[in-house]
Amino acid sequence: MSDLQIGFVGLAIMIFLMLCYVPVGVALGFVGAAGIYFLLGAGPMWGIITAIPYDFAAHWTLSSVPMFLLMGYVAYHAKLTDGLFRTARLWLSALPGGLAIASIGASAGFSAVTGSSLACAAAMGRIAVPEMLRYKYDKGLASGVVAAAGTIGSMIPPSIMLLIYGVFAEVPIGQLFIAGIVPGLLTALMFAAMVVVRVKINPELAPDKDLSPTWRERFVSLGETWPLLLIIVAVIGGLFIGVFTPTEAGAVGAFLSFLVAGLRGRLNFDLIRKSVSETLISTAAIFVIAIGAAILTRFLALTGIPDFLSGLVLDSAVGPMTVLLGMAVVYLILGMFLDPIGIMLLTLPIFLPVVEATDINLIWFGILIAKFLEIALITPPVGLNVFVIKGIVGDAISTVTIFRGILWFLVADVITMALLLSFPEISLWLPRLMN
Repeated sequence: MSDLQIGFVGLAIMIFLMLCYVPVGVALGFVGAAGIYFLLGAGPMWGIITAIPYDFAAHWTLSSVPMFLLMGYVAYHAKLTDGLFRTARLWLSALPGGLAIASIGASAGFSAVTGSSLACAAAMGRIAVPEMLRYKYDKGLASGVVAAAGTIGSMIPPSIMLLIYGVFAEVPIGQLFIAGIVPGLLTALMFAAMVVVRVKINPELAPDKDLSPTWRERFVSLGETWPLLLIIVAVIGGLFIGVFTPTEAGAVGAFLSFLVAGLRGRLNFDLIRKSVSETLISTAAIFVIAIGAAILTRFLALTGIPDFLSGLVLDSAVGPMTVLLGMAVVYLILGMFLDPIGIMLLTLPIFLPVVEATDINLIWFGILIAKFLEIALITPPVGLNVFVIKGIVGDAISTVTIFRGILWFLVADVITMALLLSFPEISLWLPRLMN
């Protein structure tokens, strides 16, 4: 059996293991290690699988992963994010479906301090869905809008997904983060536009009543959110003007979260324990998957699969857009069954050489991957954000109803995806201002 054949057999075994619900990190690492054993023998295999975990985990840029996670968990447990929905509700109440649009705005704000789509959906689901149900919103709209808006966490900085992509693709993390701002805001605007259009057509979906706040109430509400906005502006603004690196930005964000929590009298031992514990668990889970992917990458490089696929694409003379559309189909299919970070790390060793061979901008490609995986988070039958919301609402809303509510936002996502593919400058113009 040739090296190339061993590589493809390994990929088939890996897919089989994941279909059998073997954890993604374990499946990636096991196939990579076993493949290296068959190619090089036991000695080189042990050398590689003992060196890669340290080499990867010691990557300085990755130290920002726990820092950004810690920033988000402290902000959440200190209830610094609670005012987001109330403020958005007061300022957006005049729009059709005001509570639903407020959920989108609050999710965008929450995303800027968490970097996690699942955390964003969970936090906003507990706050926004009960409020919309209280005002007799359509159950599909109330649950679907929060599940969809939670995906913005994959795009708006500090996105953990973009951070890990940047490490694997070896592109500037700061530019990736800044590149995600406009696509993230565009996603939020498209979701809001979808809500307005649907409610205009059928006002019974969102019977907003008694939502007539005064201007005084609106400005007073800003007092709840300015500390969080300060953290967001400090982190993203500092990255944009080059005051600090992404690694330093994570530390600054975590420090500011602790500082604000302390100034508001909410910093205590229990908060610190919960925040640090959840940060360690989330970081460990991400690193297990990433280290498994690093071992798999070494195996695939030894088999020659990346070079084979790159040559196949070049020989077929297909254009970059055809390559990207083919990858989009792969991501959407995998998104029906696997978690987003696992999908990304599974496909990057195969797709990156193809992307580089077709001269596709790697920062633009990173934004497109984030968008593909945002869609994957709400794609049936296994849209993870949908099941996060289901876990929160319990028997009040059925899973089928949530998926029905999601369909409209999938349409909005497809339109946004088409715009990002057609106009790369949407993603690239802000990073170019940093040069």
